Amino acid sequence: FIAANVYSGSHRTKFSVVRYGNVVGSRGSVIPLFLKLRESGRIPITDRRMTRFWITLEQGVRFVYHCLEVTHGGEVFVPKIPSMNILDLADAIASGCQMEVTGIRPGEKLHEVLVSVDEARNTVELPDMYVIRPAHHWWRLENWSEGKPLPDGFAYTSSNNVEWLSVEQLRRMVADLRA
Repeated sequence: FIAANVYSGSHRTKFSVVRYGNVVGSRGSVIPLFLKLRESGRIPITDRRMTRFWITLEQGVRFVYHCLEVTHGGEVFVPKIPSMNILDLADAIASGCQMEVTGIRPGEKLHEVLVSVDEARNTVELPDMYVIRPAHHWWRLENWSEGKPLPDGFAYTSSNNVEWLSVEQLRRMVADLRA
């Protein structure tokens, strides 16, 4: 998708990508499943160590609009958003339910990675996001010069995140969905 910037030629079309974690309450989220299954008193947990990034739909939409306003074309934008352990998530949604460990499914990761170690070499940090700059000949180095380069070996993962959702914060997010 990023390479599409090369094909846009003299057109003013810019292609960029936003990358963020799980959207609270979306169809692909585990939250609706946990809400449904809590009546049974049993919740499936793939692995007790599992962590995920979380963002609300409203936050995601605002982030996309912001990125549209600031893109040069070719970037991958990653917001700084909180993480949560699956056990805390289960407690927030289905407190008191028995947790059945089912094991990680094929292709599933223990922790999400939004900026990999390899990508970090081309990434700058801003107060509210990371910007992964494309490694293409057409990219201008002065783009995002206000960002701070990341240290060698950096990775932005749901397990090493500095911001964590509390059980109560997630409960409020879910309550806002139902309001």
